[in-house]
Amino acid sequence: MPQDAFHIRRLAAELNTLLVHGKINRISQVNKDELTFIIYTGKSTVKLILSANASGARVCLSATEKEPAPVAPNFCMLLRKHLQNAEILEIRQHQFERIIEIVLHCTTDFSECDRVLRCELMGKYSNVVLTEKERILGALKTTTLETDSHRVLLAGATYVYPAPQDKISVFDGAGIRSRLENYYSTHVETLDIEGLSVFLFENVAGLALPTARELVRRAAIKAGGITACLSSAAEIPLWNFVGWFAENEPNRPHLKIVDGIATDFFAFQVENGVEMPSLNKAEDEFFTAKESKKGFEDRKRKLENSVRALKKKQTKKLQETLERLKDAEKAEEYRIKGELLTANLYRIERGMSSVELDDWYSESGGKIKIALDATLSPSKNAQRYFKTYNKYKRAKEILTPMLEKEEREIAYTDSVLSSIIASESAVDLKEIETELIEMGLLRAPKERAGGKKKEEPIPFREYELDGVKIYAGRNNVQNDRLLKAADGEYLWLHTQKYHSSHVIIAIDGGQVRDEIILFAAEICAYYSDGRDGDKIPVDYCKRKFVKKPKGGKAGFVTYTDYKTVLVTPKKHRE
Repeated sequence: MPQDAFHIRRLAAELNTLLVHGKINRISQVNKDELTFIIYTGKSTVKLILSANASGARVCLSATEKEPAPVAPNFCMLLRKHLQNAEILEIRQHQFERIIEIVLHCTTDFSECDRVLRCELMGKYSNVVLTEKERILGALKTTTLETDSHRVLLAGATYVYPAPQDKISVFDGAGIRSRLENYYSTHVETLDIEGLSVFLFENVAGLALPTARELVRRAAIKAGGITACLSSAAEIPLWNFVGWFAENEPNRPHLKIVDGIATDFFAFQVENGVEMPSLNKAEDEFFTAKESKKGFEDRKRKLENSVRALKKKQTKKLQETLERLKDAEKAEEYRIKGELLTANLYRIERGMSSVELDDWYSESGGKIKIALDATLSPSKNAQRYFKTYNKYKRAKEILTPMLEKEEREIAYTDSVLSSIIASESAVDLKEIETELIEMGLLRAPKERAGGKKKEEPIPFREYELDGVKIYAGRNNVQNDRLLKAADGEYLWLHTQKYHSSHVIIAIDGGQVRDEIILFAAEICAYYSDGRDGDKIPVDYCKRKFVKKPKGGKAGFVTYTDYKTVLVTPKKHRE
């Protein structure tokens, strides 16, 4: 849900309780929109996220680890200069606006002062601004006099709060009553909770539509009906209930779950909601799930586009090779014409543009017309045909292995593309990115100062059926690693005529039950190009019959002594 003032008020109160008198130990910046503060509270160390992302603006505690930018941006360096070791005095909401203010006491060897870090959580206008005595020291997103004459966000300028919306304050009961009465007079016959909720959302500041719906629902229950809550006789009429709800509604944080995915968070109980220990926790889990999904989809799309672009170039190159090879197939035709001319030199006169000769090479006999260069002698014309024959013959010798190489490269690119399409998480993409860097399609990421951390190998997909372990590779690199790690007596599976994951059934000798082979084959078919089909052929054999050709691309193998089973692709639980 959008960060409305109702939820920000409760988040600020939670943060104030948890972080007051805490000290800022470390400041880093993840990307252009997100800052991370490591704060020691006196009891433990916590991580505070300040995000000005348009779709994920927030200030909340987080348990998610994110890699900082390789080089700290200017605003991050400014915050380190002014806020390192600063003590948090207060975290508050500015009035009933979508602004959280963090008041800090900053001390150095030579001075001490109070500074305020203002986090404006306003969609695409979100920002983080550091001020001292209402003077701007720096901002995450700056503006200039040319771009914004009403509100300048530059170092040295006076900080001005964003202009308020043309809406009524939640605490202005008289103003809300006046507008409600006008609304009621025109909607008396069609009055319902949804319409009234939309009205409050559009007319009262600081309320998101889900919050407005909950507010109206509570007011209607308390008054005994939707119409009754608009009456002065109600215990708390709706126009006063709005302010009461914003100020006094107790926190009951819930994370809304749909099909096992966090889709929203609320400060109150909701349908399909899971109660959370704090609003910060609910918010963190929601945005972590949202950003993980978006980050994965963006990375997947980027990799897929890169590989598709490569395949397009490879296909164009292959087409050109095929056309050149098609021309080279004419070599025999030029040799025959050269030999016929050589055998009939006595019948050809200089200056002739063509000659018709008996075709000894045709099974049906007959005549063949041969074009001549009138400026050349008969023997020179024959030599010209032999020269063209030799040229096409050499071209064919060069182009044939080139064609095979290009076809192998396209097959490998298809296998990489298949791995990307089958990917379901960021873990699946990690080694594919390494593969693409080695192919020259992606740039290697910049390393942070201090060198690159040693990374653990990405685990295989792992399954178990009746005590038997089954493993599936996530990409070509993993397929090779899985093959290398497998015992010679294990069963190896791969789809026939489709790119797919390599699958291993880890058996300790003896026969494997058909149910286990079918189970593994369904997984193999699911993580293949044929996942949308039916009755996909999957080959299986002992690992010892699978060979990795010397110099072969990642994931490429040959195999013998195999059997085939037809299955419907099925994703089983890992």
